[in-house]
Amino acid sequence: MRSAIDIRIQTALNAEYVKQSSPVLQETIRQLDAYFHEGLIEFDIPVQLVGTSFQQKVWSALMQIPYGEMESYLGLSKTLGNEKAVRAVATANGANAIAIIIPCHRIIGSDGSLVGYAGGLPAKKKLLALENPGKEMQLTLL
Repeated sequence: MRSAIDIRIQTALNAEYVKQSSPVLQETIRQLDAYFHEGLIEFDIPVQLVGTSFQQKVWSALMQIPYGEMESYLGLSKTLGNEKAVRAVATANGANAIAIIIPCHRIIGSDGSLVGYAGGLPAKKKLLALENPGKEMQLTLL
């Protein structure tokens, strides 16, 4: 999935990736470190959403889900005004290129199950547990 996402982004921006540091990358690293180790709950870095208008709506909605909260694909579809768009929402969620910053791990199945995370379901469960310390997570891995 990663290579498909990279190709999509590079094509849409008519650009190639360059491996080098920048102030934005350094700040991103700092904020990710703070998320994992210091309890940072909101990222404050510039993002450029590269995708269809529908994907961008889904990703923008994902960024509105508060730290420590979860939403279902159906709930997110309803938020976007079309409860029948569950599969399209799930597909857009999976095409998210900047997981954690755009918190696609906060999306779960309507029955509370952990579904659909490109980083793997054990990683998703750990991210949700990180955001909910001390709270018993009754999430099922499918």
